[in-house]
Parts: sequence; C-alpha cells; structure tokens
Amino acid sequence: MDNYAKELKLPVMRFELDAMVELATRQEWSYYRLIRELLEKEHENRTEKRKKQKIRRANFPELKYLEELDVKKLPKDAQVALNELETLEFIREGRNVVLYGNPGTGKTHLATALAIRACEEDMTVLFTTVPRLLTQIRECRSQKKLTQLERNFEKYDLVICDEFGYVSCDKEGGELLFNHLSLRAGKKSTIITTNLAFNRWNEIIKDKVLVAAMVDRLTHKAFIINMTGDSYRLKETKKSWLICKIRNNKLLL
Repeated sequence: MDNYAKELKLPVMRFELDAMVELATRQEWSYYRLIRELLEKEHENRTEKRKKQKIRRANFPELKYLEELDVKKLPKDAQVALNELETLEFIREGRNVVLYGNPGTGKTHLATALAIRACEEDMTVLFTTVPRLLTQIRECRSQKKLTQLERNFEKYDLVICDEFGYVSCDKEGGELLFNHLSLRAGKKSTIITTNLAFNRWNEIIKDKVLVAAMVDRLTHKAFIINMTGDSYRLKETKKSWLICKIRNNKLLL
C-alpha cells in the first residue's frame, strides 16, 4: 500500500490511512464515506501545496499580507480603493494598478499583499523590479531567448513591476520596457509602483513620445492610486531615536 501511495503521490493515503481507517471504524463510516474523506484530504493537501509553490515561484523579496496592513495609516486613496482591490476583480478584468508616491508609504507592501492573495486564489504571479526586468530582457535578447521570456511574461495573471523611477534608462531601455509591458496591455493585470508622478516619468525615460505612449498604455482603465504620505520607515526611525534618547537621559539622571 505504501509503495502505491508513494508512486501515485498520495501523502494522505501514505501517512494517514491507518488513522483514517480507525476513525472510520469507530464512527461506522461506509466505504464510500471513507474514500470521500481520503480524497478530500488529498485535495486540500494539494491545494495548500500549490498555493505555497505559487508564492515561492513569484519571487517576492518579502512576504507581506493584507491582514498586516494598518489601513488607517495608508494614504487616503489607498484606503478608498482597498475594498475593491482585495476582491481581485481587477486581475480577472485585466486592469492595471499604478501606485505612485514618495518612498516608505506602503506601495510595495500593498502590491505584494494583493499578489499573495492572488496566489492563494490559485492565480499565477511574478514579482520583479523594473531594473531587474530590463536586465533580464537585455540578457534574453543577447542569448536569443527573448521570445520565450515574452511568452512567459504574457501568461502571468498578475505581474508586479516594482521601483519604477529609481534608476533611469536610455532610449533603448525605454523602448524595451514599453514593448514588454505592452504584451499584457488590455489582457492581463500589472501593478506598477513608482516614486514619480506621471509628469516626471520623462526624468527616467528621456523620450517624451515614448513616455506619453507608456502612460497611455498602462493607465487605460487602471486604478491610479496616490500613495503620497508620511514614510513608515521614517516614523519608525524617529520612534527608535526618541526611545534611545529617553533611555540615555534616564542613564544620565
């Protein structure tokens, strides 16, 4: 029995069969009930395993969950949009989300938390930064593997492109990024996090025509959320500094 369960990759049958049979005997289950219970547990086990695999394959730098968000500390726009975003309908409808504002206001946390919720609902997700994506595009192009990268990129239910605006790119880089993101336009959902408002994107990509086309393509039917506010990290730094100062004063006394 153990060999069959191992070969068929049925861990519940392999490790819990005796306990389930004992329970079935005590509660006088029918054979049908026992088989159904075993199959249900196998299904639950595989579903949970698949969720964990999707989260691992998404390449999140950190795991952030919606339950961890302090909603009251989010910028107002995010507070208003959150109820609709967490339904994940924007992913099913292929709509983009652009989170823009100064660093430390929860853009990456919110994007990651929504993406993890998507993984838990059996969707495929990719997390990347814009600089990393550009590097990957260039490498694949030089290795003549760009077509495969594009096919894979197109298939994800949700892609997060983090940190747009932190590193500038030349005209070629801007064109590569535009072409790559355009593969998903109107079909699949992309979340962009950026520290720059749209009127400053030409600071990163010098071609104004290309910037206008990119903004138009990314923002069509998108959620545009202003994340400008007080930095969480700055607040924590100030809090730590204040605690340290109080402790030092007490020692001096």
